[in-house]
Amino acid sequence: METKPPIPRAVLVGIQTPDVDDVAHQASLEELGRLVKTLGYEVVGTVSQKREGTGAALLLGSGKLAELAALTGGTGVVGSMAAPRKTKARQRFENAAALLDPANAIIADPDAAPARKPEFVIVDHELSPSQIRNLERATGAEVLDRTGVIVEIFHRHANTREAKLQVEMARLKYVAPRMRESSAGSGRQQGAGAGESTLDLDRRKIRDRLAELKNQIEAVQRDSDQRRSARRDQLRVALVGYTNAGKSSLMRALTGSQVLVEDKLFATLDTTVRTLQPETRPRVLVSDTVGFIKQLPHDLVASFRSTLAEALEASLLLYVVDASDPTYEAQLDVSRSVLREIGADTVPSRLVLNKLDRVTPAARAALLEKHPDAILLSAHAPEDVSALRDTIIAYFEAAMVEDVLVVPYAKQNLIGEVYESARVLSEDYNESGRVLNVCGLPGAIARLRRSVGAK
Repeated sequence: METKPPIPRAVLVGIQTPDVDDVAHQASLEELGRLVKTLGYEVVGTVSQKREGTGAALLLGSGKLAELAALTGGTGVVGSMAAPRKTKARQRFENAAALLDPANAIIADPDAAPARKPEFVIVDHELSPSQIRNLERATGAEVLDRTGVIVEIFHRHANTREAKLQVEMARLKYVAPRMRESSAGSGRQQGAGAGESTLDLDRRKIRDRLAELKNQIEAVQRDSDQRRSARRDQLRVALVGYTNAGKSSLMRALTGSQVLVEDKLFATLDTTVRTLQPETRPRVLVSDTVGFIKQLPHDLVASFRSTLAEALEASLLLYVVDASDPTYEAQLDVSRSVLREIGADTVPSRLVLNKLDRVTPAARAALLEKHPDAILLSAHAPEDVSALRDTIIAYFEAAMVEDVLVVPYAKQNLIGEVYESARVLSEDYNESGRVLNVCGLPGAIARLRRSVGAK
């Protein structure tokens, strides 16, 4: 019988600086816990401390470091990564003490194996290579910072070729500086007679691989640009927002598509484009984009520019927000900041306050007062989704113009394109061809007029 490997266990570490209040600090740690769960680890403890900053060599004060080391089985000092060995007499003494403590009666079986120590320490901040090394030596556990966790999740969840290439590039950029410092003492000579050290060789391999990835990504992006160009004059809505805000659930409700819906952070990494259902004429395309998160690594934002180009080229952005989250406004600020970074802040947008089924009537009234122009809904309420669909259609219809197209009899193959790109209000015939009264976006109408040869 095959046994499953044990689930990795992790302790979370957070530093509360003076500019962060208790609610925001707790919310950040809870979010980190969800990230760690998405990674497949079990959170077994949390160590938190108020400090002026996060720049200390060991991040934590000596007391909190000792508390963390006690959880992981480390020494609490930057001397050795190995936990101190216990003598048999010491182990018997601790087992006897546990037996005498009623609070530990359930786990104090002297014949039972000792509880497994956490193998990971996950820190809710970005750490320098030296901080990671020092914490690993003091705790005897593997240390990951928030950025490392996010990069690893992206690495595991990428499905399309473009996403995989982009994530590998971001991952190498994250690993490279940490590898440089941790390998600084390596002086062994390798390479083809060039006197290259292990570190130099590793650096060159990463540089070569990054150049290779850059070329491959550019080729894939050219194909993506062509597909987006083909949809240039179509009506396009992009769902954007914080990770786990319910974008994929809303996407499924609006389009009837079987997109992945999971209660996990970053369940969606690849842009999905589907048609609004019931289908309209002209069609409305809805895209579900990668979610944002606090402290999203800059290299990941940069590498996902082409994925986020769906937002940049959309006709309408729907900022989807989890209205039940007490920190939703901070999450909305993060989303707007990332979209501002890629230049998508100029695209027309509407605020969608989602997960209203988890909001009390009093909180709902407060939301309406604070955001009178927002769309309040639950992606699981059909009547709410139907109302959102009507709002989307009304938005596009307000920008549409009417025109008359005469499709020559020699170009009847264009009829399908007309019906695809505009709404046909009436149809007739004359000596020149088929006469169509149409309604559509100005750009689409102009393109159709060029196609049929109209002046």
